[in-house]
Amino acid sequence: MPRIKPGVQTRQRHKKVLKLAKGYFGSKSRTFRRAQEQMLKSQAYAYRDRRNRKRDFRKLWIARINAAARNNGTTYSQLMHCIKESGININRKMLADMAINDAQGFSQLVEQVCENK
Repeated sequence: MPRIKPGVQTRQRHKKVLKLAKGYFGSKSRTFRRAQEQMLKSQAYAYRDRRNRKRDFRKLWIARINAAARNNGTTYSQLMHCIKESGININRKMLADMAINDAQGFSQLVEQVCENK
């Protein structure tokens, strides 16, 4: 039986990896072995950070809401408690956007929900 070399398949696989590794520094973009190592690491980072992004945005929103709440004489914790007690259903993303872009509306919201305390 004749020997069959896996030339075409190997070259296609190498080209696919090197295409994904385009833009990496040094030999990571030119040699297959280093490119594959870096590609696997990069994909692992991307998978992990797609989940971490959600945490980071939530932390950012909370920091913005807290800063705006303190400008209105309350704290983040007290404000969120008042919002839940008053039955207003608004998420942190919208509250943070309001705090940045509509300070007057945010102040009115704080007055409305915290007047019942």
